[in-house]
Order: sequence, then C-alpha cells, then structure tokens
Amino acid sequence: MSGTTEPASRTPAGPEMESAPDPPSTRRSVLKWTDLLVPVFCVLAIAADVLYLANADLDSIVRRAVDPATVTRQTLDHLKISILIALLVMAVAVPLGVLVTRRRFAWISPGVLAIANAGQAAPSIGLLAIIGIFYIGLWAVVGVLAAYSVLPVLRNTIVGLQQVDSGVKDAARGMGMSPLGVLFRVELPLAVPIIGAGARTALVLAVATVAFGDYIGAGGLGGLLFGSIKLGRNEVLVLASLLIAVLALLVDWAGGLVQRSFTPRGIR
Repeated sequence: MSGTTEPASRTPAGPEMESAPDPPSTRRSVLKWTDLLVPVFCVLAIAADVLYLANADLDSIVRRAVDPATVTRQTLDHLKISILIALLVMAVAVPLGVLVTRRRFAWISPGVLAIANAGQAAPSIGLLAIIGIFYIGLWAVVGVLAAYSVLPVLRNTIVGLQQVDSGVKDAARGMGMSPLGVLFRVELPLAVPIIGAGARTALVLAVATVAFGDYIGAGGLGGLLFGSIKLGRNEVLVLASLLIAVLALLVDWAGGLVQRSFTPRGIR
C-alpha cells in the first residue's frame, strides 16, 4: 500500500484560469454610431441651404434677412426659450407626477390631469394672444408654452411610476429602504424611459411653438418665419422652416441620449 495520496483537487491551469468576459450589457456605450445619423443629416441639410443662398441671386431684403449674424442670434434665442420651457415643464410636471402617485395624494390625480388636459387642448396661439393683452416678452411666452407642454411629461410620469412592479417595490422595502430611497433608487430609474419619452415630446412641442412668441416680442425664429410669409420671400421661409425643423430634431436626439444615459442598463 502506497504512502502517497492524490490531492483532493487541482488548481486549473491554462485557459481555464481566465475569467469570463463581462456581459455585453455592462460594456454598452450610451452613444452608438447610428446615433450620429441625425446630427449629420441636420448639418448636411443646413449646409445645402446655406450653399444655395450663397450662390443665388437674392434681392437686398432677402440678403438682410439671411445675414449670418442675425440668423445665428435668432436661432440661439429660439433654442434658449425652448430650453427654458423644457426646464420649467420638468420642474413642475415630474414632482407633480410623483406627488399624485403617492397613496395619500392619489385623490387629486383626476383633477390634476383634467387641468393639464385643458392646457393641452387650448390653442397655443390663442393663449399667447390673450396673455399678450396684459404682458409681453420672454417670460410670457415661456409661461404659456410651458402650460401647453406640461401634459405629456405629467402623464408619462404618472404612467411610468404606476407601471413599476409592486413586487420590486416590496423587495426594496424589505431590504430596509426608506420611502424616499424606494422612489429615487427604484421607481424613478425604472420609469425613466417613459418619463423621458414625455420630456422629448414636450421639447419638440416647445421648439415648434416658440415661433408664435414673436407676436408678443419674445424673439426667436418666429420673426424670420412670419416676416418671410408677409413679404413673400420663399428663400427666407425655407431657411426659417428648416432651422426650426433641425432644432426640433436635434433636441429630440439630445433628449434621447440623456434618457438612455439615465436608464438602467438592464432595461435599455
């Protein structure tokens, strides 16, 4: 009988020692190459129109209207107003949506949605005309169009929080999370895709309707757009319409990237 014994186990060597690769979801980047298609298309569309205007035989009125410095200032003003509207909408709609999904305040949910629906149903140009009787300027437009755009974010916040599985919330509470911890670490992250979709809708609505603010002196691309209609200058009309469309596409694209970055990897 031999006095030596075989070891109970051997440490694997070679390729078996290598650890398994990370799951694909942990290496997923927020930005994909297909995401560059939208900004590239927007740049090409603007470049094509600018090239046409640079080589076209334009009269003095059109040349003054499409002056690069003037158009750039109007575009930045339009973007600034749109962002202010979006920030105000998010600051109002998301907390309000969270509030009405809490058990003790659920009874006010129908009234809140009814008011938001009324704001969405009212014509934006009519609201601006009424407000313009009493007050004109930037904040009049921001307030009116924020009221007009609040419904998509509010409704999606409510729906997004209500669709979170109750079992997930119960498990979080069982782990000792406080109500605020469940809200910020479980409910809101899982509701990000739906809330983000509403926010992107509100952004596009804001960009599209800010042009009406020109009627009460808010600035933006509305002056370029409606001025071209009054003067019958189609070259200016095309440029203004193209810029508004491009801004809407770009803010929706940027909103999509932000939404994806805040969405948990497992549900992207």
